[in-house]
Amino acid sequence: MIEIAFYGDSFHQRVDEMGMREVLTAPRSPWQNPYAERLIGSLRRECLDHVIVLYESSLRRILRAYFQYYEHSRTHLALEKDAPEFRAIQPPELGAVVELAQGGGLHHRYERRAA
Repeated sequence: MIEIAFYGDSFHQRVDEMGMREVLTAPRSPWQNPYAERLIGSLRRECLDHVIVLYESSLRRILRAYFQYYEHSRTHLALEKDAPEFRAIQPPELGAVVELAQGGGLHHRYERRAA
């Protein structure tokens, strides 16, 4: 098996010092790390496939906006269609539903706001 080192010797030494055992995954093997593959797939489908990235700084800004949306607004089936950050239920008495653009307008969040 060919081992490709992405991290330096100091990383491997630190892992050993902490008493941890490294588990290497084969490149292009999504079944070995399904959580990372799911996040990367969502990131590509919901964000990066819809924008043109020109610079590293613009990529960082786009990713920050997407992760803000992903944590605070995007619904997840595993969380019973809630977001990782808890959102309070908004009764109709709070006002009309308004649309809030997120992620540069790629996604939207809907909240009740008083007139």
